[in-house]
Amino acid sequence: MEKEFIPYEQALELKELGFSERCLKSYYKGSSLLEGHGNVYDTPAPTFSQCFRWFREKYVLSSWIYNSDVKKYCFTILQNGRIVKSHKELLTYEEAELECLKKLIEIVKQK
Repeated sequence: MEKEFIPYEQALELKELGFSERCLKSYYKGSSLLEGHGNVYDTPAPTFSQCFRWFREKYVLSSWIYNSDVKKYCFTILQNGRIVKSHKELLTYEEAELECLKKLIEIVKQK
């Protein structure tokens, strides 16, 4: 189940960008340990799905991950119907998912 939640480093970055949605879990007092029913002083630990929805709704940044080859995955990010970033050939779906999230964070930080 822990694979569903974004890593601590990206959770901190999202918190800095203003992510404050209610999450099932949080990172407790600066640690990378997930706990249930997070408290307001902890860092929210959203799922990847929550993050991608947040970027769609708040910044109009859509993204998707797709299979480019039998064992390779890619991601593409769109903003207002235009390709902002496309990355090719990561080894696993999970790697593509994390790299896509990192790129979304980077795009918003540059604005």
